[in-house]
Amino acid sequence: MEHLKNRYGHLRDLLAEVANAAGGQTVTLEGRAYRRLWSRVDDRRVRLGGLANVRVLDLESGKYINVTHAEDAAFWEWAIVEVLRHSGVRIEEALELTHLSIRQYQRPNGEVIALLVVAPSKSDRERVIPMSAELFAVIAAIVRRHTTGGQTIPLLPRYDPKERQSSAPMPFLFQRKIGTKHEVMSDATVVNMLKRHCVELAEQHPGFLATSFTPHDFRRLLATELVNSGLPIHIGAALLGHLNLQTTRGYVAVFNEDVVRHYQGFLDRRRQARPTDEYRPVTEPEWLGFEEHFDQRKVELGGCGRPYSTPCRHEHACLRCPMININPRMLPRLDEIEVDLLARRARAEAEGWLGELEGIDLTLSLFRQKRDQTRRLARVAPVDLGIPGIAPPLPDSRDGSL
Repeated sequence: MEHLKNRYGHLRDLLAEVANAAGGQTVTLEGRAYRRLWSRVDDRRVRLGGLANVRVLDLESGKYINVTHAEDAAFWEWAIVEVLRHSGVRIEEALELTHLSIRQYQRPNGEVIALLVVAPSKSDRERVIPMSAELFAVIAAIVRRHTTGGQTIPLLPRYDPKERQSSAPMPFLFQRKIGTKHEVMSDATVVNMLKRHCVELAEQHPGFLATSFTPHDFRRLLATELVNSGLPIHIGAALLGHLNLQTTRGYVAVFNEDVVRHYQGFLDRRRQARPTDEYRPVTEPEWLGFEEHFDQRKVELGGCGRPYSTPCRHEHACLRCPMININPRMLPRLDEIEVDLLARRARAEAEGWLGELEGIDLTLSLFRQKRDQTRRLARVAPVDLGIPGIAPPLPDSRDGSL
């Protein structure tokens, strides 16, 4: 990004210096000398009311430079990269941005927020991105470039190679004038631009020889920067247009140190918001009571899942309690309990104890549910996956083995 910014800044300053120079005049910029070139074609363009291209000769390298074309190309290269890395939009979404995509929102306190409306690409839902100061500056520079001299942004159709159809004429932001014709930039143009600059950077930084940037890389970089800076991942997913948080997690390269740092910060903030009495040292009676609670949770049939410091709501009628976790080893004991309950029910029925009979029926119903659940759990056994081995090679069709 720094390379593109410096290159555009240099060519912009060079164009401003040389544009007012006469043919053959030498201009020095940043310790480098350039000579303004002028030809009969330039004279003819001026006579017809047009503007001559600014061309120079680099006296140090001996190269001819069409500064007008070079500055225009450098601007759009810088602009597309800045929009991609500050917005996180997909390349097709960036190229579909129009003058109508720029909106504003006024908050209740009167503050005005600049918004960028992104047309749906992969999903079918339009989304809105609050523009940062850096993103707004780039968008404003694009609009100023199109509207210089009171002009309006030309209405052009954009051909979508995936859908194989052209859109309605719209004021697309990423359009350039090539010769006498305006055209909307294509995905391939941006990809080739990034490859070309990687080659240029490799002259000073050999590491770029094996590097190839794609427009989607800037989307991943923004996702990582947002999450590592503390933004909740579901907010990052909304800004990136992801319908699934797992997709956003796949984009993010979060390092262990960042995870630990943010989690510790979360714990500190939560601790400050809670009453200080909750963080006092535990007394010995409190700790003994805590240990005693877990000792008392052990019952004959298994274990009690009752929360700490809560009383037993079923008065220790464990067969009726949903908090009992029956140990599968106690299934024979359950059969004995069922025999005892059936004997008690027969006695109650013979004696006409209707209240006792109703209670025993309720106990039997809940008891049998728990026994069926325990039997199902007892049947669950570990699955033997076997020892992995090396698969034999596939037959080669060239040797006639198929």
